[in-house]
Amino acid sequence: MSDTRPIGIFDSGMGGLTVVKEVIRSLPNEKIVYFGDTARVPYGPKSKETIIRFSIENILFLLKNNVKLIIVACNTASSVALAAIEKNFKVPIMGVIEPGVSEAARITKNKRIGIIGTKTTVKSSAYEQQLIKIDSKIKVFSIACPLFVPLVEEGWLKTKITQQIVADYLMPLKNKNIDTIILGCTHYPLLKSVIQEVLGRKVHLVDSARQVAYGAKQILEEQGLLTNREKTARQSVCFYVSDEPDNFAEQGEKFLGFALNKVRKVSNV
Repeated sequence: MSDTRPIGIFDSGMGGLTVVKEVIRSLPNEKIVYFGDTARVPYGPKSKETIIRFSIENILFLLKNNVKLIIVACNTASSVALAAIEKNFKVPIMGVIEPGVSEAARITKNKRIGIIGTKTTVKSSAYEQQLIKIDSKIKVFSIACPLFVPLVEEGWLKTKITQQIVADYLMPLKNKNIDTIILGCTHYPLLKSVIQEVLGRKVHLVDSARQVAYGAKQILEEQGLLTNREKTARQSVCFYVSDEPDNFAEQGEKFLGFALNKVRKVSNV
């Protein structure tokens, strides 16, 4: 059996391309349909009800493309909307929180873990709840970093302004003796080098994207949904956005390392 339907991935903007990159690495033969809701980014400051509505609309769009698995490559949507949207669809749906949490719990030595994310993600306590489920002795320190997403979306990855903003946000974590930090937003890996510089080399940074890709592969294997086609996923990614396709294509190349030849704008999600 071979299921040649694509994997669907959505995010509030282009941060989910970090997940696309890892899915291509782990599942090179699979087709991918990516939707970036660039007209409504960022999701972080929005209400739970709004995020759930946006997520449902995004999933409905991906289902029009006959996807076999949906990855919610948005930490904000995963933290506040995943439980609600899973009940409404038969297609397998996975978020980005649980894979990152499992990895952080595995590698921490002193059980002091930091979480950085959007305001909504931090307020939801989704990461903290999952970590404590795994090990009640783990202490979690969370900080919202709302300016990180627009910095990444603008491509301001290593400017002096970016370095100062990252330092200002993360300085309180340096005093908490954490040895592990979860990058609780798919945009944040693009700031990884700056974050590492601020926190120091002794702090491990957990990027959920790679763990998500492993989880996706496991789901497809278990449900018999893998394809046996040999065309590489890099050649088979369809990109859709709700606004500014040219800017998305330009910035997206920095995420993926290859040119996004065609990005289509969707008028009505």
